Amino acid sequence: MIKLCIFDLDGTLINSLYDLAAAMNYALEHNGFHKHDPEKYRLMVGSGVSVLADRAMNINIPDEIRKQAVLSDFAGYYNDHCIDLTKPYDGVEALLDRLDQKNILYAVNSNKPDNFANYIVSQLFPDRHFSLVLGKREGFERKPSPDGVFTILKETGISTDECIYIGDSNVDVYTAANAGIKFCGVSWGFRAVEELTQAGAGYIAQTPEDIFSYIIEQ
Repeated sequence: MIKLCIFDLDGTLINSLYDLAAAMNYALEHNGFHKHDPEKYRLMVGSGVSVLADRAMNINIPDEIRKQAVLSDFAGYYNDHCIDLTKPYDGVEALLDRLDQKNILYAVNSNKPDNFANYIVSQLFPDRHFSLVLGKREGFERKPSPDGVFTILKETGISTDECIYIGDSNVDVYTAANAGIKFCGVSWGFRAVEELTQAGAGYIAQTPEDIFSYIIEQ
């Protein structure tokens, strides 16, 4: 029986693509780099802001000084604009209602910096009681490390066989595998379904309601 759902955030619970793209494009342009079409960020996000900057800067020779400037400008812009366009995907609120009705706990494990993850969840889901919202913190390896999952399991007292991880990318598939927990992919996120299946996802939900149905079957 599933007692805890651990959700990825960006591309799973919320569509944050365009605010992320706007922030990184601002930082790139401010530091002399070319901007990207927002849709191209679908393949850049998911592994944390540092990796996002590497991918967006797209330079062969590492330049740590310019990268830190990009990261600083990104953080400043995103701090002020992180929920301009970001919103929950259709059906997510109803899914959380269903989980509440069944007394199934839910948490967030994201590679987004912890301060942004917690702020965005608090603003977009103000009446929800997430057991823990865990973004990228100092001392924790980023996903696909299972560090975040194990922290959430310890916090909630739930065992690995009572937990399921839900996400939209191969990083999420690998995170669940590394933690030894079940996985449910989602088709509406930033990455293609083929990426999930190639990474080993056995089930991919087409709607948030499908997630609930799959959980109940476990």
